[in-house]
Amino acid sequence: MNISGNTIFIPGATSGIGLALALRFQAAGNTVIIGGRRAGTLERLAAEHGLDTVVIDTTDPASVLVARDTVAARHPDLNVLITMAGVMAPEDVHAAGFLPEAERIVDTNVLGPLRLVAAFIEHLEARPQAALITVSSGLAHTPLAATPTYNGTKAFIHRFSETIRLQLADTRVQVIELVPPAVQTELMPGGSANERHLPLDDFADEVMALLETRPDASEILVEAVKFLRFAEVEGRYDDAVAAVNPQLTAGSRDNVQA
Repeated sequence: MNISGNTIFIPGATSGIGLALALRFQAAGNTVIIGGRRAGTLERLAAEHGLDTVVIDTTDPASVLVARDTVAARHPDLNVLITMAGVMAPEDVHAAGFLPEAERIVDTNVLGPLRLVAAFIEHLEARPQAALITVSSGLAHTPLAATPTYNGTKAFIHRFSETIRLQLADTRVQVIELVPPAVQTELMPGGSANERHLPLDDFADEVMALLETRPDASEILVEAVKFLRFAEVEGRYDDAVAAVNPQLTAGSRDNVQA
């Protein structure tokens, strides 16, 4: 993927990682369209940054199709899709009441990207050069005890990305998996102030540098995520799990809820 000269659609880019990357892609010489559920937020971001915007709710199949048609009509040269939209929440599987939240996470983090890929893949395949960027997580490889469904959805995205890369090898669509570590955003409550998390600007700058220096990359791995990404293959999985979950003690239900 070239770092400039693209037309990029990023559903889920009204804050956090999505917005940080959208602004950097724009500054690098790309046309950027951001998507989100709240029209008012999109209008503000369009006024502040000159980004094109499209209302989209990736949990609503009809909304995805309307957004696709809107983007394609305004930007027929669209050649990059970043499936950024995602949610994260703590759960406690000791009680069946966790299920509604788990279903919401699956709907957003698994079905949302699937809907986006299904909606845009034919358009991307028709472009001379295109890229599909999925967003997984270091927690796909080393789990955080408090977020079992989130971890599982990101593990799905990792394997799905690897598999569709094989299927799309006969096309001009490059599949790139972005694998964030814990970043200072509001994905989880209080996350933007967590000093153990990677500062958002540092993460976004490193991602852009990696995309520029590794245009053929299949995974974008900032240094901070490699501890999680390679824990199992490097034979240190148990130690990594313990490091990610230092609050856990044997038989402690309360700590899982933290």
